[in-house]
Amino acid sequence: MERVPRERFVPPQSYDMAYEDTPLHLGHGQTISAPSMVGVMCSILDIRDGQKVLEVGTGWGYHAAVMSVLAGTGRVFTVERIPELAERPRELLGELGFANVVVIGGDGSAGLPEYAPYDRISVAAAAPRVPEPLVDELADRGRMVVPVGHYVQELMLVEKEDGKVTSRPRGGVVFVPLVGKAGYKG
Repeated sequence: MERVPRERFVPPQSYDMAYEDTPLHLGHGQTISAPSMVGVMCSILDIRDGQKVLEVGTGWGYHAAVMSVLAGTGRVFTVERIPELAERPRELLGELGFANVVVIGGDGSAGLPEYAPYDRISVAAAAPRVPEPLVDELADRGRMVVPVGHYVQELMLVEKEDGKVTSRPRGGVVFVPLVGKAGYKG
């Protein structure tokens, strides 16, 4: 996380709070997660060099940048449903040298089948239930973290091994809603 300049991923009016351990507003009803939450999610995922990672909910790209460092020679595909938010990280991630990140506009709740399967999936918005399209795109021995619930959510760790899917709670969290086909209806 120290290799990613968080101040570059927040709006100018929030620069002085870039390293506070709190979510910050990005506009369009979206937030950048607190640094500790990004750390917790990355730790649970246990991202390794060479892995293919899917992120749902790009925001301005901070979490994708952190996962980019962890994936090393791997790739990070990140999907943002709000076109105005997807523009900035496309430019910024390239400018900062995170060349292994691909930013895609669209409904991330429905997955990104053209690049599946994924070794790791990180969902940065709360779903009403674990999204089946994302479970389907999880590789064997893959891991996904996803907040599940409405007002207060449970961060769920979903694992797939030999076709068997298990999930277990990893703690209470609060995220913006996952809007889309396999999320909440916008």
